[in-house]
Amino acid sequence: MTEAALLIEENDPNLETGFAVEMVRQMRAIDTYGTYDEWAIAKILAPFVLTREMRREIPVIGDPDEITLSRVKAFYNAIATMIEKECGIMAVPMINITHEGFGRVIITVGKLVVLDRTLRDVHRFGFPTLAKMKEDADKLLSGAVALVEKYDEVAKL
Repeated sequence: MTEAALLIEENDPNLETGFAVEMVRQMRAIDTYGTYDEWAIAKILAPFVLTREMRREIPVIGDPDEITLSRVKAFYNAIATMIEKECGIMAVPMINITHEGFGRVIITVGKLVVLDRTLRDVHRFGFPTLAKMKEDADKLLSGAVALVEKYDEVAKL
């Protein structure tokens, strides 16, 4: 078991949240060989947890590998799915990341851009704790839902 898996306890209440369930769903969706089918939820979400010490071990300059890129995509796909569940309108994530680990994430609902985020140092993508990942996701989700509610007509185009 990885060091990160030891940081997430099996009885962590964050594992039962709607966002964690969606994250697991997204991670299993990108697992073409079914490796994650038998894994515990904590083990599937473990790579998203990077403590300060773990982050220090990763070089400041580096290119993200395909596994890290898939984790970034799973995170923003989960947010888009949660936006869609909240609003009832399809949310579409668009992710563009260069080979150097810089890029942008845009999530649109209809013609409305509800999330626009610049990505840097993608090879070091992660959160200090599972609770922090959920907190950041909730912040992004609430901001996006507020935009959809405010500009309902544009979102329905």
